[in-house]
Amino acid sequence: MTAWYDCADADQRTEGLAAAAAAVLRGELVVLPTDTVYGIGADAFSPAAVRSLLAAKGRGRDMPPPVLVGTVRAASALVEDLGPYGQVLIDEFWPGGLTIICRAARSLAWDLGDTRGTVAIRMPEDQVALDLLQETGPMAVSSANLTGSPAARTAAEARDQLADAVSVYLDGGPSVGGVASTIVDLTGNQPRLLRRGAVSIGRLREVAAVVVGADIDAGQP
Repeated sequence: MTAWYDCADADQRTEGLAAAAAAVLRGELVVLPTDTVYGIGADAFSPAAVRSLLAAKGRGRDMPPPVLVGTVRAASALVEDLGPYGQVLIDEFWPGGLTIICRAARSLAWDLGDTRGTVAIRMPEDQVALDLLQETGPMAVSSANLTGSPAARTAAEARDQLADAVSVYLDGGPSVGGVASTIVDLTGNQPRLLRRGAVSIGRLREVAAVVVGADIDAGQP
């Protein structure tokens, strides 16, 4: 059964966060607001839940979901290291619309898909999302839409696409950003832009020498 909570109402917000946290811990899917677009989330440490997330979107293991965290400390526990540029990028752009890709900590018992030993991590700037993450710990979260369809900017748009594949919808109003996060790969010797998004390349280059690949300039994600 699918539940809907209007987070603009204080009582519903409290009830919704509790219901969403419980659903995640049961291995179910939830839709949550973020500062970019709405996300569909699952327990990052439950392989079955991650498989359900990918199936709900119509996506395969070759497109593993990013992980949202509620604190920088939580992010640090998921990676081998942040490299020479990770901390400065985090200090400047977190919480916010920057996703960083790092080498995943080898001790982690999880399966996000075909990650090739990496993990994409972001700390969102949305209080509902952060409050939920405080309860659940790191969550696998992808944009709340079917693969190939526009990203959802409202909970209603997410429900139109995902329907009862999701147990709990948290309605936090229209997304403030409406643009997906920028993705930067930190696994090489120099930060490399993988996807343009909420944080501009100009802003990134104010704090790190980010390389833009030819495929990005050609408009390919």
